[in-house]
Amino acid sequence: MKPAAFDFARPATVAEAVELLAAHAGDAKILAGGQSLVPLLNFRILRPALVIDINRLSELDFIEDDAGGLRIGALTRHHALEMSPLVRARFPVIGAAMEHVAHLAVRNRGTIGGSLSHADPAAELPMLALLLDAEIVARSAAGVRRLAASDFFLGALTNALDDGELLTEIALPALPPGTGWGFEEFALRTGDFAFAAVAATVTLSQGRVAEARLAAMGVGDTPLRLRSAEASLVGERLLPEVLERVVRQVRDTVQPGSDLRASADYRRHLAGILAERALSAAWNRVAGDAG
Repeated sequence: MKPAAFDFARPATVAEAVELLAAHAGDAKILAGGQSLVPLLNFRILRPALVIDINRLSELDFIEDDAGGLRIGALTRHHALEMSPLVRARFPVIGAAMEHVAHLAVRNRGTIGGSLSHADPAAELPMLALLLDAEIVARSAAGVRRLAASDFFLGALTNALDDGELLTEIALPALPPGTGWGFEEFALRTGDFAFAAVAATVTLSQGRVAEARLAAMGVGDTPLRLRSAEASLVGERLLPEVLERVVRQVRDTVQPGSDLRASADYRRHLAGILAERALSAAWNRVAGDAG
């Protein structure tokens, strides 16, 4: 299929892109990597009057230190996240997750800003944004707005950006010292959409959990932070009986749907298994370092 007719613009600056968005009052779409937008255009699910290609905006392509955390420009490609030594050093869970995103050709084009804006509940980057307490920065004609990742994902393919806003960067606060990580995903084949995935971080103090974070994708209309399970881990050692309790909490919390690939019950069961594996990997990484 071919898209419906649209006008095309290629701005030279972020300010110009924002002006174009404001001028078209919700009838414009941003083209970054195009991995999500182009299929939606081809199937005529979207029929914008204007497509704004931001690929020339090099000011949005960066990975920078930010007080031990990172600032990442919205045009940063998936493969750049995968290969960045700074990302691997500060947030190795991101580098590990990027290896599971589709195929290399897709990772070479897809962008972090595009993935977050698309808000696919079965995509890795929205889940990681929740896990890592990301702050999402958007710019419009009215100025700059900062949104917590927990407020950004409103539903399947639905985000909190206003029509005139352009996502420009993502800020990740530094992880506490003594933090391990885990990432587990299940798909039938490499590059396929995952049935589900879970990511975790565990921070230890004196051999016990001082902080735990647990996030899941593919088991609801948005990525999820599993906060009740997180809270129950504080002060604990990751003993088998503790993990069993967390697995039950995860399965009680997630609300997956059924589709042609898997039933809701299967995805619920899978979420528990992946949570157990991700938490165990996080614990083993940090406990091994402490030992």
